[in-house]
Amino acid sequence: MKELQEIRSFVTEESITVFWRKPDYEAGVYEFLINDSPVGTSEMTHFTYEGLEPGTEYRLEIRCMEAKAELVCTTKTAVKKIDVTQEPYCAVGDGRTMNTLALQKAIADCNAGETVYIPEGVFLTGALRLHSDMELYLEDGAVLQGTDKPEDYLPRIPSRFEGIEQECYSSLLNMGELNHEDGYNCCNVMIRGKGTIASGGRRLAENVIASEKERLKDYLTSLGDKILECEKPETIPGRVRPRLVNVSNSRNVVMTGVTFRDGACWNIHMIYSDNVVTENCTFYSTDVWNGDGWDPDSSTNCAIFGCMFYTGDDSVSIKSGKNPEGNLVARPTEHIWVFDCKCAFGHGITIGSEMSGGINDVDIWDCDMGKSMCGIEIKATKKRGGYVRNIRVRDCTAARVLFHSVGYNDDGIGAEKPPVFENCSFERVRILGEYFGHESEWVECEALELIGFDEPGHELKNIMLRDVTIGSKRKSHRQTISLQYCENITLEHIKCL
Repeated sequence: MKELQEIRSFVTEESITVFWRKPDYEAGVYEFLINDSPVGTSEMTHFTYEGLEPGTEYRLEIRCMEAKAELVCTTKTAVKKIDVTQEPYCAVGDGRTMNTLALQKAIADCNAGETVYIPEGVFLTGALRLHSDMELYLEDGAVLQGTDKPEDYLPRIPSRFEGIEQECYSSLLNMGELNHEDGYNCCNVMIRGKGTIASGGRRLAENVIASEKERLKDYLTSLGDKILECEKPETIPGRVRPRLVNVSNSRNVVMTGVTFRDGACWNIHMIYSDNVVTENCTFYSTDVWNGDGWDPDSSTNCAIFGCMFYTGDDSVSIKSGKNPEGNLVARPTEHIWVFDCKCAFGHGITIGSEMSGGINDVDIWDCDMGKSMCGIEIKATKKRGGYVRNIRVRDCTAARVLFHSVGYNDDGIGAEKPPVFENCSFERVRILGEYFGHESEWVECEALELIGFDEPGHELKNIMLRDVTIGSKRKSHRQTISLQYCENITLEHIKCL
């Protein structure tokens, strides 16, 4: 019998979560055992063993039709709760009292083997800074609520937005210090529970942009028509907006069970980081410009699974910097897993448009991006440079599949050569040929757009689509596929409804 490969895990004091890359063969239903006793089954490539004892070693087994795996994991020892409402912190969850100092003191006092405990209530706060070897736990009904006032997100910190390193407002939760020449300076952080981490959303974004427009008014005026290379007039002043959760130069970060909502732009943004895992979370940002859910940026070995998205922009957006800086920093995003995720509203899963540092080895499986604007989209501008290669999509539903050049947010000095898109596969994918628009309406669209770059050697090449179904059961209409500047495109077992 085969061995399941690439099994990863994380533990709490009462649970063990295991997950693994989907195998190439038909696995069927997985069975899960603990100390030889069956505890559950699933068709998904992840499972949580629950109701366990703290500080206890368990022997786990995963079985399917053709393979199995055995591993030994030990739960965390019982953690000490640092209740933020108790002495000496005395935080108040009434939705009116500012708790920034109290919460930051509790975080500073949290050592390895302890957890900062947020009970039920709405705890108003400004920016908070986490550190290595700590845990943050939000009880059911707990809300860590950021304000809509820019001054509550000071000081500005080194960050990166849309591929440009610059000082931005601090995020609501901050890990690590940004340095593209350095390693990891924040490690082993867990955020978990059943509560909510929220910020000021659209109103905070508008307040930041208004303040930044005033601060930069002479510079913005000096740009003249160059401002037209940006997505919109608010693009440059909007780049300093705080994220909801900022993960810079960090490693071994787990976020599980919580709801993330109303960041002023992207919700979870990891930069120059490694092994950031997000599981069983929900994202809400439907009325926020740039309201992405989960954005790995020049980061490695990150995984997201079991999550639901209601976002104003991309559900997942995989990035690696923008020309010219991204080409020079040259830190690729690699080894990313996105699986068992669903979009209820938003743009879906995108790769780019900031990809100048390169993107390699992204595996997407068992995702439903049918109810989205873009489905699965791989994009750049011709000026970006860099590459996107070895993208694999399996057993997914998508509104559409797009490889193309986009014309927005095109400021910056161009790279010497256009990007390279190559070596991507789509297997057992359902493509609807219609997208779910911002007004919650279904709009007919091209099912497939495969467009490379109009310079020899930069065509879209080595793209394989196998066992793909195109069409929607809601409405039958003519399906179209666009190909331009392509080389070695394989269409095998394509079915149109």
